[in-house]
Amino acid sequence: MKVTDVELKVSAVRRSQYPVDQLPEFLLVGRSNVGKSSFINTLVNRKNIARISARPGKTQTLNFYLVNNSFYLVDVPGYGYAAVDRKTQQKFGMMIEEYLEKRQELKRVFMLIDFRHKPTEDDLLMYNFLKYYNVPVTIIATKEDKVGGSKKDKNLKAIKDTIDLVVGDDLIVFSSMTKLGREEILQKIEDLTVETI
Repeated sequence: MKVTDVELKVSAVRRSQYPVDQLPEFLLVGRSNVGKSSFINTLVNRKNIARISARPGKTQTLNFYLVNNSFYLVDVPGYGYAAVDRKTQQKFGMMIEEYLEKRQELKRVFMLIDFRHKPTEDDLLMYNFLKYYNVPVTIIATKEDKVGGSKKDKNLKAIKDTIDLVVGDDLIVFSSMTKLGREEILQKIEDLTVETI
């Protein structure tokens, strides 16, 4: 898939603000510092369509990025960031829950975790939360370029041992530096987008 066009179409905090054009949607979730903005920028081949912040926890809305006028990447606030107060975290949780509950357009969730570390308790909670809503998930293991060759297999095993992927879910190792995994993810999006047209 060649990405020719991308724009931030909608920033929403409630259901009434979501796009109504019924295009396929792909939700991005992950911890605040896992590299979601870099992931979006790499995927759509733009330098800064998604703002990369030195301060994690910056995203406070559901951001709908329209790609090629054919699907949306939906970025949500990151989880597990201590500097965001509890009330704000609960608000984010409710925002994501409201989206997951009834969003027919959602085709798949890309759940980003840091390839350098074993998945956290928050990662596990998020995966189980997504499974509660029965949505298909692809785990994206980010920052692969920061892991030395000898550790790659060990880290991959730690992810698979910690998160018990259900049938139909999968894992893609990714790097925004080397673009490893980019084509595989775009192909997955293309396959799921074609299915729905």
